[in-house]
Amino acid sequence: MGLITEFKTFINRGNVMDLAVGVIIGGAFATITKSLTDDLIMPVIGYVFGGADFSRYFVRLGELPAGFKGNPESYADLKAAGVAMFGWGQFLTVLVNFIILAFVIFLLMKFVNKLLAKPVEEAAPAATPEDIMLLREIRDSLKK
Repeated sequence: MGLITEFKTFINRGNVMDLAVGVIIGGAFATITKSLTDDLIMPVIGYVFGGADFSRYFVRLGELPAGFKGNPESYADLKAAGVAMFGWGQFLTVLVNFIILAFVIFLLMKFVNKLLAKPVEEAAPAATPEDIMLLREIRDSLKK
């Protein structure tokens, strides 16, 4: 019974719920970032480098299986058929996705930190304790 109670306490903590919300929002954010990368950025980069899709850049390492009916120049068809390939174009696409996502998160965190930053206020000088005041009076009296 104690283990179940501890588990309920753990699940009901705010941090676990925040994490669950973060994972769900992160999943939705990932689809937006994928679309941003696949539909807007990669076509421009692909155009500059001679094509709109980096996944077509690969080196086929294995032979085509018997009865292969797909396009031998299609990364997706070859991958579906289980052909061994060095898919450097697909890796480049994933790497660019990651860099864009990391940069967007950096900008988001920078914005949030700016919103949450409190202006630095000058701290008011602390009141001088009574015993210090008394010692100063004694010092001043002795100087006279």
